[in-house]
Amino acid sequence: MLYLLATILLSSAVSAQNANAASTRRLIGEDRESGRRWGVAATDLGIPYDQHNGEIGFLFGDTVSTKWVQEAKDLRSPVMLRSGIHPGEDGGIVFESAAGVDGDGLAPRLFYNGDRGDDGTGTGTWEFTVLPNDGISFPETGEHIISYLSIRNFTTPWTPNYSGLAYSTDGNTFSRLPTKWLNNDNNTDPFQMWTMQRDGDWAYIFTVRPAPQYGPMMLQRVPWDKMTNKAEYQGWGWNGEDWGWQRPCSPILEGYFGEPSVRRLYDGTWAMVYLNASTASPHIASRSAKDPTGPWSEEKVQVNQEGDGSFLYGGFIHPWSTSKGNQLYLMVSNWTSTSNLSQTTEAVADYEGIVSVSQFTGTL
Repeated sequence: MLYLLATILLSSAVSAQNANAASTRRLIGEDRESGRRWGVAATDLGIPYDQHNGEIGFLFGDTVSTKWVQEAKDLRSPVMLRSGIHPGEDGGIVFESAAGVDGDGLAPRLFYNGDRGDDGTGTGTWEFTVLPNDGISFPETGEHIISYLSIRNFTTPWTPNYSGLAYSTDGNTFSRLPTKWLNNDNNTDPFQMWTMQRDGDWAYIFTVRPAPQYGPMMLQRVPWDKMTNKAEYQGWGWNGEDWGWQRPCSPILEGYFGEPSVRRLYDGTWAMVYLNASTASPHIASRSAKDPTGPWSEEKVQVNQEGDGSFLYGGFIHPWSTSKGNQLYLMVSNWTSTSNLSQTTEAVADYEGIVSVSQFTGTL
């Protein structure tokens, strides 16, 4: 995601709409637990998913152990930090552990990343990096699944090779599975960027095209214990008369979507948050519904751009959020550049600046 921001920043204007959510704590930095204890000093995303053991896992993208991105020390992705502290407590979230390391130490990448090389499948596929889409865990078995993107190039919009799944029996070490959804030649496949939420016997999968481009949001479901079997996925589609499962997917929404985030809250409300990446007025927005199939409410602006040269994106829903006032907890990334963006290239070293993740609190 870091490599894409220059284009959005150059073309975006500050939204004039009223925003709802406000920043409550910066979570990432050299001066935070993330940097001091696990070398997570600059990173983005912070996708929270319930580990069903009293903790939440937070998935981060390209991560370095230095404040300035251009120094790029210990670059790796994806990385997971964990916390059992409720975001509504005084002071907000504090990270308490990292996946793949006992106590303190450099938080490692969770699974194989081609890192500007081969994707490891034996097909000669070039992989620039791997970014997490979302995570899900199953208390019945202790298993975890992470949806990820294999990134070929950070074009505009960025170009994935495919979306895939990584599997773990303990939530600490993951392996990439053969299960994947290939991108198409036009870079418009609507099954690349995922968010996943279980409800009963089913896991519901909401997906969009590679960002940022206009396109559909699709919905699928799969039995939770068969997520690794692509043949078990059912599309939610319109046949000209009614909606139903086991059909080709039809768009449930359309827009300029960044990464989507969907969670079923404890009161049964379904919450959706995403970056509306419209170049005229990019902002983080929310919707709500009684069921995953909708109908979804009108968009509500949660976070606007600050107009100070930074760019806010993400907006991943903490699973312990509720539909009550000031109990929507979002993980929001903040990229602040110190370079002349018009002179940048696709090299990470050209993107001088700081990237971090903060907790925002608002109302659905």
